[in-house]
Amino acid sequence: MSEHAATSPSSVPADNGHFIELRGVRKAFGAQEVLRGIDLSLRHGETLCIIGPSGEGKTVLMKHIIGLIQPDSGDVIVGGIRVNGLREREMAPIRRKVSMLFQGAALFDNLTVAENVAFPLWERGLRDRSEIDRRVREALSAVDLTEHSHKYPTNLSGGMRKRTGIARAIIDHSECILYDEPNSGLDPIGSDIIDRMIQRMQRRFGVTSIIVTHDMRSIGKIADRVAMLYRGVLHFLGSPAELERCADPIVQNFIHGRSDTAA
Repeated sequence: MSEHAATSPSSVPADNGHFIELRGVRKAFGAQEVLRGIDLSLRHGETLCIIGPSGEGKTVLMKHIIGLIQPDSGDVIVGGIRVNGLREREMAPIRRKVSMLFQGAALFDNLTVAENVAFPLWERGLRDRSEIDRRVREALSAVDLTEHSHKYPTNLSGGMRKRTGIARAIIDHSECILYDEPNSGLDPIGSDIIDRMIQRMQRRFGVTSIIVTHDMRSIGKIADRVAMLYRGVLHFLGSPAELERCADPIVQNFIHGRSDTAA
């Protein structure tokens, strides 16, 4: 067998134990260079919080992982597969591994909670009603929403909508969930519930989590590591304790909410 036949163009031969890798990722929109060479890797089961001022490319970075945005240069690798350059239909296996919870949970208002959660299974062609019902019950139980399965999104609180989104993300046995500001718009109790859900997904299912957040209180509770984006680069990467001890004024100004961060 030839070398070309043995390795597909999108595969990454070396197995270094990382589940997700970004290698030298750059992205510009017109004249604005948002990401200026990001190198970042995560192992299975790790929880990474991404922080930084608004407009620094945090959500843009996450969208690269599921192929919603293609890098101008560099590589995005998920489970040993180079994602950038894949055609849309080739992304389906990647999106079964990695789900994204958008800020508003992106629920369908004309579907019940149970139907919203079941949607990924319908979309990929599963028609076994008993299996769908079993998976929906399991997912709703994991986020404590079993008794609300018949409700429509308009009848849910903001926190319950986000928990529904989490249930939908895990129903297809995703290995990784990307959360885009899951605590936004929630009161402290609702925010704590979401934090506990994220921890539960990690413990119960071994889910890898990447969380874009501005909630500094959440970081100490849920993060294994924290990455701070600033002016298009990875300005800080370390544990929550290392973040708190970091003497860099840009880091300290941001985490303590001092307005000269963006100066």
